Amino acid sequence: MTDRYARQAVLPEIGDAGQARLAAASVLVVGAGGLGCPVLQYLSGAGVGRLTIVDHDTVEETNLHRQPLYGMPDIGKPKAEAARATLQRFNPHVRVDAVPERLTPQNVARLVADADIVVDAADSFAVTYMLSDICFAVAKPLVSASVIGMTGYAGVFCGGGPSYRAVFPEVSVDGGTCATVGVIGTAVATMGSLQAHLTLHHLLGLQPAVLGRVVTFDARRVAFGGFAFAGSPEPEEQVAFIAPDQVRADDIVVDLRGLDEAPVSPFAGARRLVVDTIEELGTPDRRVVLACRSGQRALMAADKLRERGVTNLALVALG
Repeated sequence: MTDRYARQAVLPEIGDAGQARLAAASVLVVGAGGLGCPVLQYLSGAGVGRLTIVDHDTVEETNLHRQPLYGMPDIGKPKAEAARATLQRFNPHVRVDAVPERLTPQNVARLVADADIVVDAADSFAVTYMLSDICFAVAKPLVSASVIGMTGYAGVFCGGGPSYRAVFPEVSVDGGTCATVGVIGTAVATMGSLQAHLTLHHLLGLQPAVLGRVVTFDARRVAFGGFAFAGSPEPEEQVAFIAPDQVRADDIVVDLRGLDEAPVSPFAGARRLVVDTIEELGTPDRRVVLACRSGQRALMAADKLRERGVTNLALVALG
């Protein structure tokens, strides 16, 4: 062990054995934005042996106030590759792999397979549910977080405990995104740092275990809360995300985006409805595919249809 980790390895909860456990660990981090930056910095700083970064996006100037891994020279570069370059300068003892592509139903199982623990730092409904589904199926822990406006949460799901769907089976109609609601950088950094801590806590096997726990943060009141969800039942039915090329010719496709957002749908013959008018579909006798940008509206529309007894559903997040 080098002097780099001396200040943490001296802790009786870590020691040389704990440091060795971190060096042998492989962590998949999906998202290299506001949450992913502190996650990657602190996991790399702690000596986690291998980090795999998945992010399809490029660095934009509007990112820089909450994504300190990047600087002005990185604008326009793939985030995964820019983050890897920064982390390798920061700690050359850590292996960092960059995957500059979107997480999809086709690649999620392959990416998760090589990881000991998965960190969901994408702040995307579609990504969270895709990761939760596969992590629950293969019993790998998932550390997920989200920040909107001045509030956020982080929790540890799956890995033998309840899935994200067991705790958050439905999407709030009032939900928004950082682009529509806004976000303060320090709140994002707080939750990203908490994700890193939860990840290290689990890798080190510290007690009490963090699996099955959610921590909440109110940045306006500067207050933390939380709850335990161990034992929460899994939903009896769930609607999976599929890739666009998995849409079948006999599917009824509903593009939930407005014409101002997407004048042309990639699906020939797609109906153009919104969440509030989804009941116009009635009770179709074929599979209904609900598509939108992030997956949020598709999830909300699916909930409305399921309340009416429509269960043959699939979701597409078009990005």
